[in-house]
Amino acid sequence: MVLLVIDTQKLITNDRLYAFERFEKNIKQLIDTARKNQIEVIYVRHDDGEGEELTKGTPGYDVYEGFAPNPGERIFDKNCNSAFKESGLLEYLRDKGEKQIIITGIATDFCIDACVKCGFEHGFEIVVPQYANTTNSNPYFTGEESYRFYNEYMWPNRYASCISMEDTIHRMESKDK
Repeated sequence: MVLLVIDTQKLITNDRLYAFERFEKNIKQLIDTARKNQIEVIYVRHDDGEGEELTKGTPGYDVYEGFAPNPGERIFDKNCNSAFKESGLLEYLRDKGEKQIIITGIATDFCIDACVKCGFEHGFEIVVPQYANTTNSNPYFTGEESYRFYNEYMWPNRYASCISMEDTIHRMESKDK
């Protein structure tokens, strides 16, 4: 079991995101629980490429202070929606023999959706805790509508176990170490 914290970068982690305060509290709790239970916390950062705002070396590229990695925690950089494509993450998880991934982060309708589906297709058991992913509104859906569509309709019983924070914490605390 590993905890993936995806794209929670300074530039895009802010109170404009749907249910931000709940999201922030839940991510902090998941990171804390993982660390206390010897579950690896892995961070993923998105790089839009040279000349863009969300690019390696820019002020907003690093992980949001509230979720900052501890020394030695792994960070993988990606340049497309899926964290599993050409980032080294897939190979790393396979080499470790990981089977279960708890997926959290930003944005529900882009990178989180891609990671849930790609992780499932690569044979991982995907767990998505409630209100541990979020997104902004777009021209088609509000942030809440996007969140609910993926977490309540699209992923459950297809690609992931979308479960409560309490159930996720229980799994983390009772996992075989």
